[in-house]
Amino acid sequence: MALVEMVMPKMGESIMEGTVLKWLKNVGDTIEQDESVLEVATDKVDTEVPAIQGGILKEILVQEGDVVAVGAPIAIISTDGEDTTAPAAPAAAEAPAAAPQTAPAQEAAATTGSSVAKLDQPASGRFYSPLVLNIAREEGISMQELEYVPGTGKEGRVSKKDIMAYLESRTNAPAQAAAPQAQPQTQVQAPAAASAPAAQPQATAPQVKPAASYGGNVEMIEMDRMRKMIADRMVDSKRISPHVTSFVEADVTNIVNWRNKWKDVYKKREGENLTFTPIFIDAIAKAIKDFPMINVSVDGGTIIRHKDINIGMAVALPSGNLIVPNIKNADQLNLNGLTKKVNDLANRGRINKLTPDDLAGGTYTVSNVGSFGNVMGTPIIMQPQVAIMAVGAIKKKPAVIETPEGDLIGIRHFMFLSHSYDHRVVDGSLGGMFVRRVADYLEQFDVNQTI
Repeated sequence: MALVEMVMPKMGESIMEGTVLKWLKNVGDTIEQDESVLEVATDKVDTEVPAIQGGILKEILVQEGDVVAVGAPIAIISTDGEDTTAPAAPAAAEAPAAAPQTAPAQEAAATTGSSVAKLDQPASGRFYSPLVLNIAREEGISMQELEYVPGTGKEGRVSKKDIMAYLESRTNAPAQAAAPQAQPQTQVQAPAAASAPAAQPQATAPQVKPAASYGGNVEMIEMDRMRKMIADRMVDSKRISPHVTSFVEADVTNIVNWRNKWKDVYKKREGENLTFTPIFIDAIAKAIKDFPMINVSVDGGTIIRHKDINIGMAVALPSGNLIVPNIKNADQLNLNGLTKKVNDLANRGRINKLTPDDLAGGTYTVSNVGSFGNVMGTPIIMQPQVAIMAVGAIKKKPAVIETPEGDLIGIRHFMFLSHSYDHRVVDGSLGGMFVRRVADYLEQFDVNQTI
């Protein structure tokens, strides 16, 4: 029998680990090569991990919620297609040795006695995954308290199960153990506390909000993982970057007429839609080459200027969440190449088939708020970028048209461009000139070009 070790794959240049969300196969299941075996979450995207070889899933080495480093083993696959249990004996033999490491944490999770399970000494300098930090933040666990949480992961890391077990024992523990500092403030009531310990937890558990605190007819909706991640990043961006927004209105009549001329031809020839988004991205890429200090990021007191122009495009998902894949080296693609790249990323984004590399490396972002009928918006910067542009809905308006015979009133197509930028490194002159240059490229669009 041939046994193959399946490892956590490398899912992007900057991705060093992933959190196991869900196993799609059980031990003993037959799997085909490239068939999805589990779902993994990184700090950028949730993705499915395919089997490297076909066979039978013999053993699962990591559990749901575990944070696993890239290259670490996650499963054993038997490649000869026979479901025998003999090869599992070595793993079973190792189980008693591993049991003492996890037993204290399991016992602590099951204990609902008089104290909360904690380490004797703080685990200072220990790594915490984004998932664990989010849970700690939501539950009001400080970093100092987190250092005392027992971890069963590699090098004592705290997994999702560890922190959930700690929270359970922390919630069920009596008030004397959970809040010892509160006793000196209520010395007069100490005898009553000693005679009625069961009543104390209700009086000193401030972290649980009663349902009655929400008035009226309400529905409680738990944020999913992606929404929590978006919320954290948006708050961080507003905290990090002082946002300023400049607005320009552009006459895009030539673009509208050109697209109307070519969209049916392109659809018939390529089988894809010709949208406005690649035209906007093309204009932004040209403007970035004119104003390279927009294509930067900030690291402490250092400005990092990126020579690659990687433009992110915000994609709305069916769930209502938002994801931003990036078009790498957008300045090197012609309009046809940009159209195909935009359609590919948008389609894969909507069916959750984007890879971490698709979401990494962005240097500037565009958000098409006009697709929702909005005329303008003030978008939040994608950290560590320093600027983002929102393109609004295209509307017909009466306008003054200059002709050799004099000024005339005509119907034109206009749209607003909203440019939000980080005022730490982008001043109003640069931010304003950049959005004006994008509008210039749109207004000077060559109607004689083909696609």
